[in-house]
Amino acid sequence: MTEPRGSRPLIYAAALLWGLQVAFLSPALALLLSEQMHATDTQVGLALALYNGSGFVASLVIPAWADRTRSFLPWMQTCALLSLALATALALTDSLWLSITVLVLLGGPAAVGSSLFFAFVRVSGAGAAAVMNTRAVVSAGWVAGPPVAMLLAGSAGIRTVPAAVALLAAGSSLVIWLLRRHAARNDAPSPSTDEPAVAMSRVRVAAVVVAFIALQAANATATSSMSLFAVGTLEFAPVWGGVALAVAALAEIPALWSLGRLSRRCSSTALLAVGCLCGTAYFVLLALVNGPIMLVAIQLLNAWFFATVAGVGLTLFQDIMGRPGLASGIYMNTYRVGAILSGGLIAFAGTGAGFAGTYLVCGTLTAVALVIVLVAARGTRGTRQSTA
Repeated sequence: MTEPRGSRPLIYAAALLWGLQVAFLSPALALLLSEQMHATDTQVGLALALYNGSGFVASLVIPAWADRTRSFLPWMQTCALLSLALATALALTDSLWLSITVLVLLGGPAAVGSSLFFAFVRVSGAGAAAVMNTRAVVSAGWVAGPPVAMLLAGSAGIRTVPAAVALLAAGSSLVIWLLRRHAARNDAPSPSTDEPAVAMSRVRVAAVVVAFIALQAANATATSSMSLFAVGTLEFAPVWGGVALAVAALAEIPALWSLGRLSRRCSSTALLAVGCLCGTAYFVLLALVNGPIMLVAIQLLNAWFFATVAGVGLTLFQDIMGRPGLASGIYMNTYRVGAILSGGLIAFAGTGAGFAGTYLVCGTLTAVALVIVLVAARGTRGTRQSTA
């Protein structure tokens, strides 16, 4: 199926709205549960664990069904409406257990919308470059979302954050409805999506999944611990941890655009190799940081590394798995599992190794993941052609 004429602006609008609503809710959710529902730290941890567990299961079940029925846009609209219902419930209730219930029943399935979105982008005729450009728009939402959400929470109260998410979800639903109208005018038949663009055995596919879990764990460890590392270990002013993360997020956008252009001339394996080498170098230098300027400067390596994992990784999963919905869902789940494992890596910093030791472990994981991907990709045959 070719991309419906005039749909590109709508696709970018949907990407921005989806990125914003997730970027608003994710960093504020723990604060919302703590302040509005008076949850203890243990209860917050339980709520987030159940929420992520629900998202993990939904990311396998819903995209698989959407693949079989070729109904990505209807399921995306359902997810947008679930997001609207979730945000409305969180804005109106003060009950912790009701909040946990809606997070599990509504929030987990709603989170699948991003997986379905990238599956739709791929089957609508977009190549790797267009997928990465769209992912850059989502990243733009993550640059703006957290600071705006915290500004809202600080000035008007934490209850305003889910209210804003509800408005964004309503906008997403409207844009998806417009996309459905555009798609309905396209009479081209939907091609079969059961055959992968790159021939790879199930064992090799499983190896790639394991490698990306390691890459996601390394990235999540560095991101989650950045403020603690800057203040507690390096004894910098608290602002430097935020500046470092902001620079990495901003640099990720042009990195994704550049990777999209490079994907027309270079293989996914080559781009992943360069990205993982940048990641390994970043973690080694992070362990050696001796000043705030160096901490900020090396974020350019971090941005290229994460853009590679996010952009090239997503398109690679879509290439090696014949079902774009399930491929995107499994890719998103590598992030969830990696985030869980990052907790143990951060805890390792409490030993004599400190954060320097933790970051060296992350660098080792990145290098090992690269070797696994290179071995898994050896001798494979690709049929993909990147389009704009």
